[in-house]
Amino acid sequence: MTNAEPGHGAKVSDPTEVSERHTQLVDAIGSAILDGAPQDDPLGLVRRVADAEGSVRHLLHQSVGAARAAGHSWAAIGAELGMSRQAVQQRFGERAHDTLTAEQRWLGPVTAFDEMAELEIAGRLGWHTIRAGMLRHLVVRTSTQWEHKRVVWTGSLSRHEKAGWVVGCRAFPWVYLVRDTGRPVES
Repeated sequence: MTNAEPGHGAKVSDPTEVSERHTQLVDAIGSAILDGAPQDDPLGLVRRVADAEGSVRHLLHQSVGAARAAGHSWAAIGAELGMSRQAVQQRFGERAHDTLTAEQRWLGPVTAFDEMAELEIAGRLGWHTIRAGMLRHLVVRTSTQWEHKRVVWTGSLSRHEKAGWVVGCRAFPWVYLVRDTGRPVES
């Protein structure tokens, strides 16, 4: 790897710095997984780690999608992942199940700063989130209004579920909760 001009996608070329950053990331993820977990619950730990693995896998798909949206080639993404262009395209390319129905659409682009306001407006019109991608939400339309709530993933959602919230989707580190109000959509 070579160093680029600072502020222009500079890459780290020092293996020690890469290893240190990797260790810090692994420690942070481990702390997030174990935070509040009982030490004598090995099956609970398996469940939490499996949930985290799924979230990281989803985050990787989102980041590849963002790189593609920014104009990066499959070959460039493959080089970052240590994969061939063909392998990365097969793994992360468009899939048939991404075909939208008449009652689905992508909401975006949105950021962490404005997505909740956008979801509030969409919710009044009968849309609720079912999947979150990089800078967008896949929403589905119903005949009733929806409320949206974004919470940090902690593993336990029981207090929200007691209040009628259900998981709309997960996008690490967030969980997007939705709740049907039962009120007809605004026109």
